[in-house]
Amino acid sequence: MPVYIYKDNWDKIGECAVEEWELPTQIDELEQWLNVNHQSLPKGKYHADIGFQVRKGATGGGGVISIAMIKILNDIGMEIYLSEYNSPVPL
Repeated sequence: MPVYIYKDNWDKIGECAVEEWELPTQIDELEQWLNVNHQSLPKGKYHADIGFQVRKGATGGGGVISIAMIKILNDIGMEIYLSEYNSPVPL
């Protein structure tokens, strides 16, 4: 599931990680999207919805939300929603 990015009234303004369901990859791609696009977004209220599923054979670890990403999220006013799904696609 892609990561969908919305403005405060839930108008979709972007997406990344199309057809990706693994959280670590989605977080990395969201950070890349933010690095490219954050300067064009005025401070406001934004949401990034990350729909993910548990990785097959996962025993720990996962994505890291870096301090640099946290700073961008704070600067533009973006919250992250983590939506876990139970195997929507074959593992």
